[in-house]
Amino acid sequence: MAVRVLPDFLVNQIAAGEVVERPASVVKELVENALDAGADQILIDVIDGGRTLISVVDNGSGMTRDDLAVAVTRHATSKLPDDDLLNINFMGFRGEALPSIASVSDMTIDTCNRADENGWRMDCSTGEIRPSDWESGTRIRVENLFAKTPARLKFLRGDRAEMMSVLDVVKRLAMSRNDVGFVLNNKWRFPKNQDLLDRIVAVMGEDVRGRMLDIDAVSRSTSGMSLRGFISEPTLRRASSIDQYLFVNGRPVKDKVLVGALRAAYMDVMHAREFPLCALYLTVPTNAVDVNVSPAKTEVHFLEPTHVRSFIVKTLRDRLAQTMTQNLIDVPRVMFPVSRAEVKSVCAPVFDFGIGSMRAVVRDNIQDDLPNPFVATPGDVVVQNSTPEETIVDLPLGRVIGQFGNKYILAQKDDNLVVVDQHAAHERITYEKLRQNKIKTQPLLTPIVVKLREEDAVAALSIVEDLKQSGLVIDAFGDDAVAIFEKPADWDMDWADVLHNIADEVRDNGHSSQLNERLHLKLANYACHHSVRAGQKLDFAQMDALLRDIERTERAGQCNHGRPVYKFIPMAEIDSWFERI
Repeated sequence: MAVRVLPDFLVNQIAAGEVVERPASVVKELVENALDAGADQILIDVIDGGRTLISVVDNGSGMTRDDLAVAVTRHATSKLPDDDLLNINFMGFRGEALPSIASVSDMTIDTCNRADENGWRMDCSTGEIRPSDWESGTRIRVENLFAKTPARLKFLRGDRAEMMSVLDVVKRLAMSRNDVGFVLNNKWRFPKNQDLLDRIVAVMGEDVRGRMLDIDAVSRSTSGMSLRGFISEPTLRRASSIDQYLFVNGRPVKDKVLVGALRAAYMDVMHAREFPLCALYLTVPTNAVDVNVSPAKTEVHFLEPTHVRSFIVKTLRDRLAQTMTQNLIDVPRVMFPVSRAEVKSVCAPVFDFGIGSMRAVVRDNIQDDLPNPFVATPGDVVVQNSTPEETIVDLPLGRVIGQFGNKYILAQKDDNLVVVDQHAAHERITYEKLRQNKIKTQPLLTPIVVKLREEDAVAALSIVEDLKQSGLVIDAFGDDAVAIFEKPADWDMDWADVLHNIADEVRDNGHSSQLNERLHLKLANYACHHSVRAGQKLDFAQMDALLRDIERTERAGQCNHGRPVYKFIPMAEIDSWFERI
């Protein structure tokens, strides 16, 4: 069969198969074009889930007649002025969106550049351009989507499902640019110059208000890399990743490196089958990231993915690790006047819960003995300057008023009742003390040699430093084998199976968290089994010591399994129970 050049209409339809998967893809491409045109107000209307009509109107710069004539030809773009694919500063850049959409629909464009005396209208089916009374910006109407390719049309889902996909695209674009106003079907509105936290609430729901933690960090090792945005408290989570909004240089992405880093940061504060919420904006030098890796422009390749991942993980873990006493500025302050004798009674004793000295050497790879987590020290309270007769103490979790069901510690903080799960609190304290100790490793007299496929060996050896931090020291043993020289002490497992799984994960995601997750599980189980139990009666001094210790503990808001440690119940809510409103 002879080789031939395909006709333009077929080439465009093939390109449309890559760029235009469904109505939401059309909305994404058109809105991104509007943003690149400098629009700060974008109106989107969708009928029948996008089958019948998709209309996008913007107040951007518009096009001249000459630009309009070229805009619907393949690979025509104004967004690569220096022809450098490693220096892309626009949302779109391939120049395939408009011709691809036009090839599978009836599309018309109204536009005005303001430099011309009048606007212009183009019928993309015929290529005809004529003057119009359009005054500024651009309107693109896409009608009868996939009518020219019925085979594609039958694969669309129901109108409601397609509409929800469109809404998700608009939400992600609205989260990328809170300085731009978006209106979808006159129903979903995201005002121009909306505060980012308000936009997060508008997109994710009212339940996130007051429960997002701010992120603002600059990398010390990689010039020009920074991370800002918000992540959810660990006790605020979803059953899916629907409310994870990730951006690289302003572009919404679904990237394995970023998703893996987010998961690793929450590993010991949230169940593996639950997902945190986030709106994270990563900025990297344009020559350190390649956005030209997928037609839909939702994936990126980083020049140094390991550095990007470690920066994100450390930044998020540091933020999640802030203790209540470090963060007192964010907590309504209440000052309790107490006598010096009372302060001494809080700070002096060592409370024994009958669990020994918490020696954590048994089976758990921890080198040092742990102090009893209920040793109260002068750091247990924050003492302000005061008169000799009176000392001011700031207690983020308030003062103990009793114990309920031998499970919960009750305290009063301002006009709030504080309920603390005593087991969850002590479990978190114990776990954090275990984590602070180094992993005990066991050097091997005879290395364990694991036979691997050559590509698997390369994958495992690419994360040598990460594995070393988890207590596993490996090196190459020929081209198709890896030798283990040190392993975590007392870990007896099928190391060949472990390394195969690690290699698979690295090849899929560029990293592996298997050993860290195994270590977390061992420490979490130990902490769970060696902590104060539900049903154990505590006296006031013991309860007070537990509250003061949890105030100074990292990730104190939840236990190792992601359950909440404490809850604040406002007095107003309690009053409402008794109709005292």
